[in-house]
Amino acid sequence: MSATGATVSDERILRTSPLRKLLGRPELGSVVGAVAVFVFFALAADSFLHGSSLSTVLYASSTIGIMAVPVALLMIGGEFDLSAGVMVTSSALLSSMFSYQMTANVWVGVGVSLLVTLALGAFNGFMLSRTKLPSFIITLGTYLMLIGMNLGFTKLIDGTVSTKTIADMEGFASAKDVFASTITVGGVGFKVTILWWLALVAVASWILLRTRAGNWIFAVGGNQDAARAVGVPVTKTRIGLYMGVAFGAWISGQHLLFSYDVVQSGEGVGNELIYIIAAVIGGCLITGGYGSAVGSAVGALIFGMTSKGIVFAEWNPDWFKFFLGAMLLLATLLNAWVRKRAEATK
Repeated sequence: MSATGATVSDERILRTSPLRKLLGRPELGSVVGAVAVFVFFALAADSFLHGSSLSTVLYASSTIGIMAVPVALLMIGGEFDLSAGVMVTSSALLSSMFSYQMTANVWVGVGVSLLVTLALGAFNGFMLSRTKLPSFIITLGTYLMLIGMNLGFTKLIDGTVSTKTIADMEGFASAKDVFASTITVGGVGFKVTILWWLALVAVASWILLRTRAGNWIFAVGGNQDAARAVGVPVTKTRIGLYMGVAFGAWISGQHLLFSYDVVQSGEGVGNELIYIIAAVIGGCLITGGYGSAVGSAVGALIFGMTSKGIVFAEWNPDWFKFFLGAMLLLATLLNAWVRKRAEATK
């Protein structure tokens, strides 16, 4: 009771209206955009709603989404990883060349690739925390080194810019089932990457919303100095986030290898920007401290619908990058507007 006799309510126990909760969701803008893109291509392309077409859209979305999820968590933590795209190729090359040169079971190469790829992620996080340099500089350096290593080692070991076939080696069939198989549902084939994608979204959402590590990620992205002052392990959190990106790169790399059997050493360049775009469209802020795993999945879905919708509509695919850039700007503006409305209702 205040001096004037009015009851003072503790804001921590005030009920939050459903509208306020909805406006406060980071992925709201991307969901609205996804619905708009879906309706647009459903009207513009007659074949867009066919089962096989939707399967193709989901597959394209999953190949981006597998990486967009850990990249989104990293961005919520206030950092970037420009090496994510080429790291996918590095992971695939490691599995293939190790298996072929050692004449080992393919799964041995897959395991070695996992360990090395996670080490690359840990290296990025360690160097960032140790040197205090911006993540842009650290990961740009890793990006350039991996490009050179991918090409240099492939030429040195295999004599060409692509790996040797490992399709006839022991373990290839079972690895293909795990990373590149097709599951038929209702007569329509769906790639297993869709399941990997959904699993990563579920795990990442659980980490962000239900664990102490999730609180650490938001805290580090919001204000790392304040987070460190209250006992948040900033260095461990950053290293963990970069290792998460590396794990996504490993999954994507194995899918690349076991889908096509051979890997071109120059692949993956530029894909890191697509992952970042998907995360931003999904509601992640460039400045960190805000976003969601679900939003990154919706951003990847928008990317998949646009890239394949243009094909189904029989438009000139040269316009794809224009639409992608326009969606990025519109999504950023919409997300900013939604966030302002959410703050205004508090």
